[in-house]
Parts: sequence; C-alpha cells; structure tokens
Amino acid sequence: MQPDSASMHQNPAPSALDVAVVQFAPGTDPSANLAALREHVRVAGERGAKVVIAPEYSMFAVSRLDERVVAAAEPLTGPFVTGLGAIAREFGVHLVAGIVEEVAPGADRIRNTLVALAPDATLVARYRKVHLYDAFGHLESDIVEPGEIETPATFVVDDVTFGMQTCFDLRFPEGVRRVAAAGAQVLVLPAQWIPGPSKVDQWTTLLRARAIENTMYVAAADQCAPRGAGASMIIDPTGGVLAELGDEPGVLTAGIDLEQLAAVRTTNPSLALRRFTITERVPE
Repeated sequence: MQPDSASMHQNPAPSALDVAVVQFAPGTDPSANLAALREHVRVAGERGAKVVIAPEYSMFAVSRLDERVVAAAEPLTGPFVTGLGAIAREFGVHLVAGIVEEVAPGADRIRNTLVALAPDATLVARYRKVHLYDAFGHLESDIVEPGEIETPATFVVDDVTFGMQTCFDLRFPEGVRRVAAAGAQVLVLPAQWIPGPSKVDQWTTLLRARAIENTMYVAAADQCAPRGAGASMIIDPTGGVLAELGDEPGVLTAGIDLEQLAAVRTTNPSLALRRFTITERVPE
C-alpha cells in the first residue's frame, strides 16, 4: 500500500505546527530502507509536516538481534545518517529516525540510537536508548550497549520543544517524566514494538498514559508487520488519539497546538504539583 492511501483518522483542527509519523517495514538493506523512508517523508512534506518521525531501527531491522546488526553499524557521520540529512534538506523538515550506531571500529556491540536532522541536514539531537529490551524472551543487551544517563535530548522547531525516547523506554514512566521536566512539549517515540499477545493493548495504553500524566503530545512511530506491531499514533495532552494506523504502512499527520497544551496544563497542572524528583538507579 502506498503511504498516501493508508486509511486513518486525523484531527482536522488548525494547528501551529504539523508533525508526521511514518510507519513502514525496514529490512536489512540500509539503502533500500533509506529509499522507502524518503518516499514517506515526501508524502509527509506534501501534507505540510515540519517534523517527521520514523521508527526505531529504521536503518536495519531484524526480528532478533545478532551479528548482522553489528556488521551493519555505522558512526553518526556514516552514509545512513548522511542520507537522512539529505532527505531532511530535500523536503525542508526535521527528521527523526532510529539507527544502528557503531560504538567503535571492530566493537562487538552497537548502540540503539535516535538522531534528529534539521532542514539544513545538521544533526541537532541524538538519544541512545537507556532501557534495553531484555524482556518477552529477547535480550537486546547481548548486542546493544545501553546509553548513558544524560540530560534529556531535546530539539526545538517553531517554539515547540521535542524530546526523545525509544520503544521499551515507554514502560518506564520516570524516563518520560525527565523529558517532560526538561521542557519537552512533545514526546517523540520511535519503536520496533515486537508483536505478541496483548502487546498492542499495552502499547496504546502506555502511550496514552504517558501523554496524560505528563500533559504532553506523544508522536509514536512503530514498525509495521512483520517485525513490528504497528498501531502508530499521535496523541494529545489529554490522551485523545488524533491519528492512528493499524498494522499497514502509512503516514499520520496531526497538529501540535501550544494554546491547547497551555490550557490543558492550566486545568491539570500535574507537572507543577508533583512532589517527587527522579534519581538515577545504580545497577547492582
């Protein structure tokens, strides 16, 4: 199915800034993945999006991580990120996507990294996944080096602040709360949410919960079948779903309305009322 023919529900209200979420099925050919992503970004740009979010592992995707992922890893200056920058420049958007980042030449592990490229092709933010997917029979930590605890990665487009988390991070509300506390008004969440019993229900529930408890927009880009569960979404600060997909490829667009965000945070000042801070847990 072509990305501009996917069935979806969208919010028709006017907005200050339109964002798009790309749902597609990357494979093991980074060049082919880049070409497929370019077509989706073209559609998003034609719909007026200024920020486009693609899934986790957009560069190279397999059902289970192994030595193939290590062999495919590239530095942030490598051809895939360079290609993402070229797409961002061509269509005049900020583009966020998940890559397989090289730790060091010859290393036996990789980093699961999000990059954000500006319309001038510069790298404006990067986030290395902190919570690795060691659950549901998978051991991401066998192949992936966890990211260090750093100041939340954010970038600003037209006075809207975006923060980034990845896939399994969604299950850790304190991580998203740190992003909100750092000033993010939109959570960008690329994922390869592995299909399984109740997984879509958990995904959609957690996405809406993160939006509600942090009074922020959430733009979640999942891979579609066969390696992802789909169900990409854009959610408003009340937990309302502005746009959603099933498990097919497609492009979602919706608006970020800062006036609505301010009204929600005035009515429900949960961020201002919180009584607890978040501290790093030292692994045993």
